[in-house]
Amino acid sequence: MTTQPNKALPFIFITLLIDVIGLGIIIPVIPGLIQSMTGSDISKASIYGGLLTFAYSFMQFLFSPILGGLSDKYGRRPILLFSLFGFGIDYIFMGLAPTIGWLFVGRAISGITGASFTTAGAYIADISTPEKRAQNFGMIGAAFGIGFIIGPVVGGLLGHFGLRVPFFAAATLALLNWLYGYFILPESLKKENRCPFEWKRANPISSLKNLRRYPLVLSLVASLVCIYIAGHAAQSTWTFFTIEKFHWDEKMVGYSLGFVGLMIAIVQGGLIRIIIPKLGQKRSVYAGLIVYALGLLLIAFATKGWMMFAFMVPLGLGGIAGPALQGIISSQVPPNEQGELQGALTSVVSITSIIGPVLMTSLFSYFTAVNAPVNFPGAPFLMGAILTVMSVLFAMRSLAGQPRHS
Repeated sequence: MTTQPNKALPFIFITLLIDVIGLGIIIPVIPGLIQSMTGSDISKASIYGGLLTFAYSFMQFLFSPILGGLSDKYGRRPILLFSLFGFGIDYIFMGLAPTIGWLFVGRAISGITGASFTTAGAYIADISTPEKRAQNFGMIGAAFGIGFIIGPVVGGLLGHFGLRVPFFAAATLALLNWLYGYFILPESLKKENRCPFEWKRANPISSLKNLRRYPLVLSLVASLVCIYIAGHAAQSTWTFFTIEKFHWDEKMVGYSLGFVGLMIAIVQGGLIRIIIPKLGQKRSVYAGLIVYALGLLLIAFATKGWMMFAFMVPLGLGGIAGPALQGIISSQVPPNEQGELQGALTSVVSITSIIGPVLMTSLFSYFTAVNAPVNFPGAPFLMGAILTVMSVLFAMRSLAGQPRHS
């Protein structure tokens, strides 16, 4: 089967879009499902939520390099189809899970099969010409933004028909996507470009060691770690925080997350093309991080539900920092080493995705417990603001010698 980019690219976009919609659909109902399984209040349920995210992230950290290596040996198509089928079966498994223990097993399986983004990225690289590669990779961000607008809103609406209904909706999407791919998706990796699977190359720790080859990148790791962990204030506690603080139901949580997705799409899809060229990459990093810290701080002390939508604006505008920082980092590495660099940075993100959820949900649980010294549901967002300020300081130290418009 030969690959035709004009047919393969739309499928990859649809694949990623459906994956993100599927992930987004289940987010609004997770707190309620945990509470119904454990009989706990929202404070204790948040701990389970953080540990569920930990299980997913840890398994993904371990298995993403393995599935990536297998896709280099056997091709992208079988690994991508395996991932989609695995997601579909796993959503059914979680929808039927009788206890919290089985829900943990389901999230661990999700982490193992969750290689669709990694494999899709390799697929895009296979079929893209050098001049079109960056544009084609932009589809990943676009799929995430659009999917995160649709998924949580649909999940919030479906949650009114039952806490498990969104899981079966997500399963249906994933299995239809797998069926479509089985009949439509061609292989992108030519046999002459395949390489044998080696366990040492599939080791996530070894990719981190590559950062030692890039002095400026290595010095920015502290900044990256702080900002990625800070991001889990919103990613890991948003549903728990809004339910506890404002007594939102699944529908309102879904609407709010849809608005977050809209902000991501606006900033990542348009504003960064205007702001970064005007400010330059260095000042865009500083401005983005400072505005992001402000957004987190405002949310931490929000007293009315409508404030959450207003404070999402500075939080979203903070998204200009990421692309600017990536631009600076990638400029330090020659073209033939970009793949190794991205692999190392992915490992950094994976590690922070293991630490962040547990840290932030533990803070939320501690400050919302009955015996808490002070009731402060916004504690994770305050911690996120502090970490973001630390990220600014680390970035300033690292970029002190860089030209203003670099």
